[in-house]
Amino acid sequence: MIASTRPDHTPTARIPAHELDGEAPAHAHAPAPPRKLWFVIGAAAAGTLIEWYDFYLYAVLTPFLAPLFFPSNNPATSLIAGFATFGAGFAVRPFGAVVFGRIGDRIGRKFAFVLTVSLMGGSTVAVGLLPTYARAGIAAPIILVTLRCLQGLALGGEYGGAAVYVAEHAPDGKRGYYTSWIQTTATLGLFVALAVVLGTRLSLGDATFKSWAWRIPFLLSALLLLVALYVRVRMRETPLFSRLKASGKASVSPLRDSLGSRRNWKLIGLALFGITAGQAVVWYTGQFYALFFLTATLKVGFVQAYTIVGVSLLLGTPFFVVFGALSDRIGRKPIILGGCLLAALTYYPIFRAMAHFAHPLHLGAEIALVTVQVLYVTAVYGPVAAFLVEFFPAKIRYTSLSVPYHVGNGEFGGWLPFVAGIIVAATGNVFAGLIYPIAIALMTFVIGTFFVAETKHVKIWDEVGGEQP
Repeated sequence: MIASTRPDHTPTARIPAHELDGEAPAHAHAPAPPRKLWFVIGAAAAGTLIEWYDFYLYAVLTPFLAPLFFPSNNPATSLIAGFATFGAGFAVRPFGAVVFGRIGDRIGRKFAFVLTVSLMGGSTVAVGLLPTYARAGIAAPIILVTLRCLQGLALGGEYGGAAVYVAEHAPDGKRGYYTSWIQTTATLGLFVALAVVLGTRLSLGDATFKSWAWRIPFLLSALLLLVALYVRVRMRETPLFSRLKASGKASVSPLRDSLGSRRNWKLIGLALFGITAGQAVVWYTGQFYALFFLTATLKVGFVQAYTIVGVSLLLGTPFFVVFGALSDRIGRKPIILGGCLLAALTYYPIFRAMAHFAHPLHLGAEIALVTVQVLYVTAVYGPVAAFLVEFFPAKIRYTSLSVPYHVGNGEFGGWLPFVAGIIVAATGNVFAGLIYPIAIALMTFVIGTFFVAETKHVKIWDEVGGEQP
């Protein structure tokens, strides 16, 4: 087996208190004690959940909003245009990773956090105020795409910050477990978006929802933004980054150090094609494509479809933590790559079964089928934050891990509904769209198995001479 290796890091000596220029003593920058660590996880997760809620609102409402902003005589054309806008938010995520990664690696993780949540919340509220095509003409879809791109930029900086922030408070040996709690926020954000949309539609009725009430879930973000900002402003810098800066080891040019190094580009490429590309298509197939397949292809009512996916998310979410903790024992690779392989081998029969149980609708069977897909999601996603943090050195960690994560999830995953929709339209076969996620998942399994090194043994605190509690 050919294994990749991280750049060599020489552990620094423990820093005397008098050399910290007024900072707390070195021992204060050790990994956080358990009580403080749970506060860190809760604070980071609260803001991250809100950002995922903001970003996925449009995804949940894509089939509904498509004719309002992309009217056409052909419903399929409107839907594909809606999916393209859905994908646009993902397309710019790598740029957000670069912009906010540089800020996070040079100025600090916390500062980048505050910027991303502000940009995301403001853009989401703006969508709720946006006039439709009937009122503003071509300006409406143009502004909508612009706002989706701003959301993508924000999310490009958010995930890397959340993963790094928690990981740099956590002790070696339990990083998979602690970071897996952050991994639940993406799925919980989708669940909250589904719940808010469903509650609004049921309480106000379809006619009112179509007329104006679709704006309510977006405008709700104004309140959520205030909560997120309050939480983020109160957060402190990570102890590992504080020590990195105090020792003079922080990068003064994160973009050059991360993206100007051939050796680091090799690591980025391996992380992308050997881990995150497959993780991304499994994530978006098991949640979004399953939802779109139920509503747009199988014509299952939105109440039933939202219920199926929502219940499946609730049943599957605890397994993010299960697989995260398990990765501390057996490794990140076996779980992530095993999830990719299982998904690739079983997607076709699972979606065939979903079609079989759709008419007449067998709710229990559909929930079971989608829950299996969500379990695949938890396997590939639960350990991935710990893997990425361990795969790159501290001084360029925010930038380096954000790039493969957001290229994988933004390009390979975010465009999945659009690419699958094109394949289905071209072939006339409703199952042909599965070719795309199956092929990418198999690619990742092969590359990851033979070329990517296991990381669970990496001790990130050794880079700054830290002692674990």
